[in-house]
Amino acid sequence: MSTKLYVGGLPYSVTEQQLNDLFAQQGSVTSAKVITDKYTGQSRGFGFVEMSTPEEAKKAISALNGTQLDGRSLTVNEAKPQESRSGGGSRFGGAGGGGGRGGDRGGRY
Repeated sequence: MSTKLYVGGLPYSVTEQQLNDLFAQQGSVTSAKVITDKYTGQSRGFGFVEMSTPEEAKKAISALNGTQLDGRSLTVNEAKPQESRSGGGSRFGGAGGGGGRGGDRGGRY
């Protein structure tokens, strides 16, 4: 059974192939994905790597968490399950938008 790892602190220039190669030194990589902005295509500085076994995943965490890659410190840990995304609503619980108006902005007489 494979284990999915979260990899944060990635340099914005890193490619999926480079990510794969970095983790392949620790074991068999099933997949490597750099997360990009859907509008610009620019890396968001994090990604996910799937290792073939839990043992290889633990080895990769031990070996790579806190290490430097192109001057950035990597955060490597086991990925948490993705929360389901339901349509509608807001992050505040209800169906409306938040954001208030008010407060003294000054400049009015």
